Amino acid sequence: MGFHDNGRLSTKMKEEILENGDLEPVRLTLLAQDEHDQEPQQPQAERPPVVLRFNHIADRLTELREPAANMLAPAAKYLAPAAGLVAPLAAMFRPSFLPKTGGKGKLRATAYLDGLRGFAALMVFCLHHQMWAHAFAGGSMYLENGFGFDGNYYFGALPVVRTFFTGGHFGVSVFFVISGYVLSTKPLSLINKAEYVALGDNLASALFRRWLRLYIPLIIITFMIAISPHVFGIGMTFKPEGNLKDEIWKWYCDIKNTWFIWDTGNRVLLDYHQHLWSIPVEFKASITIYTTLLAFSRCTRTARLWAEIGLWYYFMYIVDGAYFAMFMAGMIICDLEMGAREGYLPAWMKALAPLEKPIFYTMFAWAIWWGGIPSNSIELSHMRATPGWYYLSFLKPQAVFDYRWFFLHWASAFLVASVPHIGFLKRFFESRFCQYLGRVSYMFYALHGPILWTIGDRMYAAVGWVNETHILNMPKWANAFPLPRFGIFGLEFSYLAVFFFLLPLTLWVAELATTVLDDQSIKLTQVLYKMTLPENPAKLPGPGEKAPGSPKTEA
Repeated sequence: MGFHDNGRLSTKMKEEILENGDLEPVRLTLLAQDEHDQEPQQPQAERPPVVLRFNHIADRLTELREPAANMLAPAAKYLAPAAGLVAPLAAMFRPSFLPKTGGKGKLRATAYLDGLRGFAALMVFCLHHQMWAHAFAGGSMYLENGFGFDGNYYFGALPVVRTFFTGGHFGVSVFFVISGYVLSTKPLSLINKAEYVALGDNLASALFRRWLRLYIPLIIITFMIAISPHVFGIGMTFKPEGNLKDEIWKWYCDIKNTWFIWDTGNRVLLDYHQHLWSIPVEFKASITIYTTLLAFSRCTRTARLWAEIGLWYYFMYIVDGAYFAMFMAGMIICDLEMGAREGYLPAWMKALAPLEKPIFYTMFAWAIWWGGIPSNSIELSHMRATPGWYYLSFLKPQAVFDYRWFFLHWASAFLVASVPHIGFLKRFFESRFCQYLGRVSYMFYALHGPILWTIGDRMYAAVGWVNETHILNMPKWANAFPLPRFGIFGLEFSYLAVFFFLLPLTLWVAELATTVLDDQSIKLTQVLYKMTLPENPAKLPGPGEKAPGSPKTEA
């Protein structure tokens, strides 16, 4: 007993299944199969002419298949490489948040920092969209000021909640603290191992590649922004020059002057992309971190910690260097985390181990509170006029010009320090969503503005978020497809409809740019650095050895 050659059950097996009382659907299926099996035994009816004609065509195609395959065989040799080129392009244009085969890869120990950086970039995105769409509806006044300021009580201005509406400044400060941490990780590990030759190699490579890694993608992005009015006819946020040649020259002068970090005039706003003000700060602070690591590399661990704290204090309380204090805070947190793992924390910190959980939960609560500092104005009077912030305003050091960055410094430092010690937070920032945001965060930050100024501006105008510039410059877009504004301020239906269209679009474009621009610029900087190195570098002297050619000393 078994199967026939055609894969059907034998008659005897079918009878046995039916006798066993199987379900009726099985019975019907088997009976139908019996009828089908018996069809070939019945006399065949005469086939219609159309069927005969179709069969004739099918037979002819079968006869032609082999000659056609032989004819196309040479072309397949050339099509295969082309397919090999198309496949990576298709993969590149496929958003990485779509499901993929294979399990989740192992995360790095500091993967939560990637997720935190990505989420911070999302907060910057939320801030700029809120302020852009609600610019003529009092968005900055109602949302960036604190809850209750000037008698205004809006849901989006509540403590904690406000982070998801206007947490962009908090996000930037988180960028700075994370950068200080990440830039210090490898050098500090080499310092702790006393591998000073490797430390020199690491810092030399990092310094060589840092400017190129930061600015190559931005040069391309800002150039495309500059030529857009002339080449594509797309209006941007700047007033274009009379012709393309003058525009390119202005762009060149603008980027070279703005990105010259030693300019004492402190010109930080780029006409073509004002969101990039933080990049020169990032580069300047990176140099600060690298030189600090080198300067403190021979200190004892205790002396190094005190020296780091002293430099942090200098930046925050003696000079107006809050940005650099954030980077130094990241370095200190990194050093303390290593100290906890390797056992060189100060004794008084080790004594606090039983209180670890309440300490870090308190730090997180403090971070969320101070991260919502009123940010509509740099005037201290605005802060003091906001309920709940009056007495805190007296904590601002005399040296800090913009009070916001003092409080954001503490908020971001406490957040970065507390996340790895609070389970649910660490798991959230290690989630696939946050890791995706972290991977594309740099291009997400760099490109969300241009997309907002072009596609976003027109879409917000079309659904009803219209201002005078829309009426004057793009009247066809103004109220082209008005949607109702029902909902609380900052979460209106018409606003959210556009927001949730632009968010995945911006993330997708950011992912493409990450693959095409950011990843390639990183590879290019590595190649350029290797090109400058000698093919056969001389062996460096080890401990107790003398450099080649050094004079001999007599005993």
